[in-house]
Amino acid sequence: MKNGIFLLLLLAFACKPEPKTIIEPWVPYDQAGDIAANAEHASRRMRYKRLQSTFKDRNDMWADIQDQIAYFSEEDYQALKPLIMEQDIPTLQGHIQSGKLTYEQLTQWYLYRIVKFENDREKHLNNMISVNPNAVSEARMKDKNRSDNDHPIFGIPVILKDNVGAEGQPTTAGSYALRDNNAGDAFITRQIKAKGGIILGKANLSEWANFYCSGCPNGFSTAGGQTLNPYGRKQFDTGGSSSGSGSTIAANYGAVAVGTETSGSILSPSSSSSLVGLKPTVGLLSRGGIVPLSSTLDTPGPMTRSVIDNAILLSAMTGEDPKDIATKDNPKNVAYWENLSNSDLSGMRFGAMKAFMGDSLYKLNVEKIASLGGVIVEIAPENTRLQGFLNLLNADMKADMIHYLKDYASSNISFKNMDDLVEFNRTDSAIAMPYGQGLFEGILAEKVEGDSLVAMRKAIRAAGIKYFDTPMTEHNLDAVLSINNFSAGQAAAAHYPCLTVPMGYQATGQPRGITFIARPFEEDKLLKMGYAFEKATSARKIPADYN
Repeated sequence: MKNGIFLLLLLAFACKPEPKTIIEPWVPYDQAGDIAANAEHASRRMRYKRLQSTFKDRNDMWADIQDQIAYFSEEDYQALKPLIMEQDIPTLQGHIQSGKLTYEQLTQWYLYRIVKFENDREKHLNNMISVNPNAVSEARMKDKNRSDNDHPIFGIPVILKDNVGAEGQPTTAGSYALRDNNAGDAFITRQIKAKGGIILGKANLSEWANFYCSGCPNGFSTAGGQTLNPYGRKQFDTGGSSSGSGSTIAANYGAVAVGTETSGSILSPSSSSSLVGLKPTVGLLSRGGIVPLSSTLDTPGPMTRSVIDNAILLSAMTGEDPKDIATKDNPKNVAYWENLSNSDLSGMRFGAMKAFMGDSLYKLNVEKIASLGGVIVEIAPENTRLQGFLNLLNADMKADMIHYLKDYASSNISFKNMDDLVEFNRTDSAIAMPYGQGLFEGILAEKVEGDSLVAMRKAIRAAGIKYFDTPMTEHNLDAVLSINNFSAGQAAAAHYPCLTVPMGYQATGQPRGITFIARPFEEDKLLKMGYAFEKATSARKIPADYN
């Protein structure tokens, strides 16, 4: 009997086909030339000191991908490309329903594409930190268990910013300190998985959500290196801090991505990568299991190539989290994607910023909205100073990090507070902080607390609301129109939701977004506005070198 089993195993091994794809090892290269080429860049934040990770080996990620694409070839990739490239979720689901595509093939296609470009020294974007080693096996199970009642996110590969917890992948926040933070799923990750979404991997970010080093490049982390913009590698800023989420989706490395924002961190990289980015109302989505910056202002949100995908991913993440009091009684289980095709701007009232009308692209798109039936009112909101904004961020992060390290970080993480993290970084400074840790040092020096902090929080919120609400009430506006993340600070303070949608490109080829800002929990209205605008303009173009 034993001999028979041995013979069967021997025959099975002998009959196993040769792999179609073997990933070539990544070889770190001398980055001195790249650094020198950017030394005189017009933007000081684009003058890089490093491009590659200071401690992670890309081949570890390749090891997690190799078996998943071993029997997926370049021929398979090219054959499936017309079905997947730049396609929205409803189209992908239609291909799967018709039998043209499977969730397994969809997942393999994205993984193959990641390797195809990220293993190319001339095209890599440094926008991924890790990959789910079980993504393809999970997709295979989705193929076996799909039904007619599935949420549209079912079987769709989702990329998470690497400050969002996901079981089986470290949650690093881009840092050396949290390189072994094997935290569990964040609340929004559980929500995505519960509806059938597949976590494809983790995207790079500006380390510690861009609140670590002072004046350092957007998109740099010690874990992932320097994220680059596919519309202009080393030429255009990625925006921050959800730089990897923006870069990956712009380059079609996944179907959709999750970013996080405190003040501009979804809007900036989305507009910089010609994407649709939604910064929801604070409290619509849980922050539980996400490495924090400010519990007053933080929110996750969807970053996508289309408005309908944004609506689908937003819906998949909603839910009331008992551990995040801000989500209590929030809207949930809203099918934001339904009825978008009926969206119409006729009669809707928009406030156009007088200060931005000198921007020809903005002016052109404001006129386009008017041609679609929107009523345009030029506004000049009162110049509002958000007194104490930095103090608020400092005080919040000092307190919120204690909470995260105690309640969400994995048990092997010994840090208890910001003091521990700052001291650790000093002991391994060459690896942990090539640009210093100026903002972290500022957190330790922050003295605002207690009643003073509560009063400051209220004053900042009131100032943000006044900035928008005064003209919105006076002119009965449905939304205010901005550019990129230009009004992100006031929107963050007010807790107002913002949706940025591609509106075109500057003469240099750099993407720009028009940003719709509405009152709290009016995400449904924003998505309908964005959909109507997107349908009429179709401004997004694929990055030329990633076609």
